[in-house]
Amino acid sequence: MGNKCAWCESQNISESSKTVYWELPDGTRAIQINETPSISCRDCDIVYQSDELVKSIEDQLFLIDVKKIGKEINYEKLMEQPRLLKQNYFDFSSYDK
Repeated sequence: MGNKCAWCESQNISESSKTVYWELPDGTRAIQINETPSISCRDCDIVYQSDELVKSIEDQLFLIDVKKIGKEINYEKLMEQPRLLKQNYFDFSSYDK
């Protein structure tokens, strides 16, 4: 989770689960993802997801058949969806330069 808020750098943060809205990779629609792990800052009142979590959600949405997802899904159910590919072969950020 980190020790400080990514926005105000306060150490007054906690883990929480929130509902988020995510646009699908093809841009056709957005879905509601319930009970998404989040970070809440009690000083600046921001709620956000870690960069690692954002990447894992985006990769998962890219690698599954999103037509099988309705308007909303639980985070854990989303991450349990079977992947069409083993990894995101179009994400070059993880390769060594």
